[in-house]
Amino acid sequence: MRKHFLNRTMGRRALTFALAALGTGVFWALDLPLPFLFGPMAFCLAGALAHLPLKGFGQVSVAARTILGVAVGASVTPEVIAQLPRMAVSVALIPLFIAAIALVGVPFFRRLWGFDAPTAYYAAMPGGLQDMVIFGTEAGANPRVLSLVHGTRVLIIVTLAPFILSHFYGVGLSNPIGAPVKDLPPHELLIMVAAAWIGWKGGERIKLFGASILGPMIVTAILSLTDVIHARPPAEAILAAQFFIGCGIGVQFLGVTWGELTRVVAAGIAYVMVLAVLAAIFAGIVTGMGLGEPVAAFLAFAPGGQAEMTVLAIVTGADLGFVITHHLTRIVIVIVGAPVLAAVIARRRRG
Repeated sequence: MRKHFLNRTMGRRALTFALAALGTGVFWALDLPLPFLFGPMAFCLAGALAHLPLKGFGQVSVAARTILGVAVGASVTPEVIAQLPRMAVSVALIPLFIAAIALVGVPFFRRLWGFDAPTAYYAAMPGGLQDMVIFGTEAGANPRVLSLVHGTRVLIIVTLAPFILSHFYGVGLSNPIGAPVKDLPPHELLIMVAAAWIGWKGGERIKLFGASILGPMIVTAILSLTDVIHARPPAEAILAAQFFIGCGIGVQFLGVTWGELTRVVAAGIAYVMVLAVLAAIFAGIVTGMGLGEPVAAFLAFAPGGQAEMTVLAIVTGADLGFVITHHLTRIVIVIVGAPVLAAVIARRRRG
């Protein structure tokens, strides 16, 4: 029985990999942007909606995210640390940004789409997908609805952001993502692998949220600041991370029914438009006050996934430290504050 289950799982993952590889090849042949991200995402999304027997890559996908953690950590240099005071004012806008999202988002889902209170609250909060599903489920929300709403949010933002960047900001998506593996010192490659593993597993042991990215980022940042490593992970590794992230976004929609498409996914799409307006307002404030460059401000307030925004920051050449600092602040506030605010709401409802 177990052997049959394993064979079935391996077969579904092989199909997913083949479909994602085909998508990458098609996007590459057509010279479309970010083929290693959008190719797998588009083809796996199509396969999921067609109800093909696909399956995500589990821990392999999680491990791929450690590459981005190392990439961010390697970008933390003494020069970046010196810029932190300059970011203080724009980072201070993040709590106001989240408050505005809550004030608009909860009534949006509650009154317009008929979600129950816990589901509306956790659907509105722009935290990590897994975190919001876990916290929301514990609070009595519908986990399937939360998964689809947040999956839709990430999918739409990751799809639209490159278009906005290229057409409205005039930014290309061809910034070098890293040196080829053959050009990097072998000992630094080994150190990066060790930093990724130690940061990931050590972060999980101490219950660090987003351990697969934050753990490697912290370890690698220390190594970068102490002059141990001097480069990002090789380009091949970052492309692999894009590939598995793209697969994960697409497979998220596996088993979606027509009813869910017309209600839950539609609600998620509509909510992205609301988030886009709020993000544009705050990004405009940051740019207008001279607190950040336009592209970095756009990416810093774009409420997409942390991993996906890291990829876009790398390929556009944006200030990676600026972008990640703002996203980390947003995620920390949402993760810490969501259960507290949800408990307050529950008490008021009971009262």
